[in-house]
Amino acid sequence: MQINIKNMVCPRCVMAVEQILDRMGVPYNEVNIGSVDLKRSLSKEETKQFGRELQEIGFEILIERKQKLAEEIKIALQELVNSKEENSLKTSSFLSERFNLEYSYLSNVFSETQGESIEKYLISLKIEKIKELLSYEATLAEIASQLQYSSVAHLSTQFKKNTGLSPSEYKKQMV
Repeated sequence: MQINIKNMVCPRCVMAVEQILDRMGVPYNEVNIGSVDLKRSLSKEETKQFGRELQEIGFEILIERKQKLAEEIKIALQELVNSKEENSLKTSSFLSERFNLEYSYLSNVFSETQGESIEKYLISLKIEKIKELLSYEATLAEIASQLQYSSVAHLSTQFKKNTGLSPSEYKKQMV
């Protein structure tokens, strides 16, 4: 039985869900970012308890199909931003190919369920990645290339628009 979970974004999230399942004594095959593959179905009481424990740590069981799709889009975008490989596809093409659905449908579902556009969400992911990479002494040119910005100027403008600081000002504050 597969259960989809909202807001799981990292390996620590996976560990937290595994700990809940272990504590509840629920056998599982695998826990991945965004989903759990259980060895058996949960009783109503177990489902309620699991849902409560997930909510305590900021997660949520996804029931509606559109919510599940929006979470899968978030995971795909996270993978795209964290990928070290060069990806020449536009975000719209990447998502359309990944889900075998029209981008307009994906965009509408995402906006409807998340309250923001895919583009806005992707920008926020990129800004967080830029902050991370700045702490590792990466140059702006390297970061712009890795995150597929058209130029360092575009990266800097978007960073300042979203944080109120230029990348160099942000870096100075980190020290």
